[in-house]
Amino acid sequence: MLFMIGAVAVEVWPFNFHEGSSSNEATFAEKAVLGRRPILEAVGDGASTLKFSGRLFPQKLGGMAELDQMQAQRAAQYAVPVMRGDGTPLGWFVITQVEVKSSRFAADGVGRVIEVEITMKQSDPPGAVGIGAILSSLFN
Repeated sequence: MLFMIGAVAVEVWPFNFHEGSSSNEATFAEKAVLGRRPILEAVGDGASTLKFSGRLFPQKLGGMAELDQMQAQRAAQYAVPVMRGDGTPLGWFVITQVEVKSSRFAADGVGRVIEVEITMKQSDPPGAVGIGAILSSLFN
């Protein structure tokens, strides 16, 4: 397993990622001072984002079910836990965008090659009620 994003296991096949990036930032309150540069007061962590890109070959390897699950998690707008394949928890993230580009269409209209890009933004963990809702949605 490469990653676990909520209910979706990202493996070498059928649903995989070949590229990833992360971005972390700090936030500051800017205070104007006469005759000097503004004073920057640290106010905490800013937005952290993860972005993964992958390629599916649905007719040869599958992966459409996992893509549908990823879309469902995005549509539900719940924070989901993200874990790296070595067992390291990366935190809770909301899936903000799932971009899909298809090419080399087969006779059934499904692309033979599907490029997928998943964008996630870090979130605080949900409360007990939110976790219960997430778990119940996984089993429906």
